[in-house]
Amino acid sequence: MKRTVLSCIQPGEWKFYEEDLPSLKQGEALLKIKKVGICGTDIHAFGGTQPYFNYPRILGHEIAAEVLEVSGHDSIEKGDLVTVIPYLNCGTCLACRTGKPNCCSSINVIGVHSDGAFATHLIVPSKALLKASGLNTTQLALVEPLAIGAHGVRRANVKEGEWVLVMGAGPIGIAAIEFAKIAGAKIAVIDFNEERLHFCLESLKVDAIINPSTEDVVASITNLTGGDMMEVVIDATGNKKAMEAAVGYLGHGGRIVLIGLQKESLSYSHPEFHKRETTLMSSRNATQEDFDWVLQSLANGTIKPENYVTGEMLFAQVPDQFTKISGIKTLIDIS
Repeated sequence: MKRTVLSCIQPGEWKFYEEDLPSLKQGEALLKIKKVGICGTDIHAFGGTQPYFNYPRILGHEIAAEVLEVSGHDSIEKGDLVTVIPYLNCGTCLACRTGKPNCCSSINVIGVHSDGAFATHLIVPSKALLKASGLNTTQLALVEPLAIGAHGVRRANVKEGEWVLVMGAGPIGIAAIEFAKIAGAKIAVIDFNEERLHFCLESLKVDAIINPSTEDVVASITNLTGGDMMEVVIDATGNKKAMEAAVGYLGHGGRIVLIGLQKESLSYSHPEFHKRETTLMSSRNATQEDFDWVLQSLANGTIKPENYVTGEMLFAQVPDQFTKISGIKTLIDIS
């Protein structure tokens, strides 16, 4: 069986080609890709700025697909619509043994470390499949980025009534906002994009928005919190300057969670960091628990991610349209 793939040959260069699919092994599933979300990772990879990356690579890890063949999974059958947990772990390292397969020491992320879903068909381990009856392909393609935000919120142990600052109102930041809201937090959002800030205020009903280009961020947070500052700061920008500024927005005893990824070293004033007894955490990928939280939230209507799918393109349009992506989330229709 042949499939059509779109490979990122090197930064800034795409190539369509056909290839034979290998024979399916026990414990694997053959998927017909329906839709794929375009992630910041894909954009950075195409631009040549993604860490942990080699070329050529078939991108794509936000997956909605139909099962064509499957073995080794008790609850998934041919014809089911599924999404994929794209983080393939070894199962034996310290992280895996202690319930953190999302940061496995030899993790293989589909579409990053191995070839992904910018293709008509994909073979994956059957254990990586997740089915949720009643969800459509748009919803399924958004499960993985929502899980990234859910994991960051869970890492932060957000509690009801706490002030949470989300830096960056892109897809991952919005996911963090959604799950911080579910946890009962009061939420402020920082972004330079007025359109995204307006969306957060009007559609997501956040408590405050801050544009650093027109406002003093520290003064705004001081006024919002009565001088207490933020109990939690979640970075979803990956921007070095923003990540380093997080300590200045944090209240004493607070927590910082870095979902965004930066290639360079970060630097903090140790006196400022120390006097707050700051807790600083990274948040990498997501776990089964996070995916389950997302699927439950989609199924019960708590989250309606279709509201922020702002674009869709056909598979054949990707080379011409990829650099023109705007809005919050764009999907590729491969079906």
